[in-house]
Amino acid sequence: MKLPVTTLDNKKSGDIEVADSVFAVEPRRDILARVVNWQLAKRRAGTHATKTISQVSGTTKKPFRQKGTGRARAGSLRATQYRGGGISHGPVSRDHGFALPKKVRKLGMRSALSAKQAEGKLVVIDDASGETKTKELAKKLSALGWNSVLIIGGATLDEGFARAARNIPNVDVLPEQGANVYDILRRDTLVLTKAAVESLEARLK
Repeated sequence: MKLPVTTLDNKKSGDIEVADSVFAVEPRRDILARVVNWQLAKRRAGTHATKTISQVSGTTKKPFRQKGTGRARAGSLRATQYRGGGISHGPVSRDHGFALPKKVRKLGMRSALSAKQAEGKLVVIDDASGETKTKELAKKLSALGWNSVLIIGGATLDEGFARAARNIPNVDVLPEQGANVYDILRRDTLVLTKAAVESLEARLK
């Protein structure tokens, strides 16, 4: 399959042959959901926690005698029924991440790329470099109609271009190795450089 190549100045720069096995598969919504859930679960800090009775600071003295008071037995003021006491069965620090097979992750990437291509929201550009001023880059992106866009470059990003795009709302710039399903789906338009297309095809075939 051939896709047109443009420049950031909205000028045609030829065509590029892309692999149907990467950019023209039937998108799997269930696989996309699994991969996004896996990514978001990995991002969770998991630092939520409560103190149990053994972790609460306080006296260890028995509050009152065992028998004869008419009250329920009590051995500690740090017990869960008292104000300031420990928490029973509360959240503990843990890792929310889970394993996802590599084949599923690859299929998720192929589905995300193919979905953007099928919607007509996949654009291939010659190169993402040369622009170092945020104002000028924002003007070019606005002229192209890219109000919500993810730009994926090659193995290394042009430092000036990445810095210029940093303060533009709803514009993300990633190197090829940082390409992921969640970031592709959260932006309306996906822009790939020719170097990114070659790297993604090598990675996903």
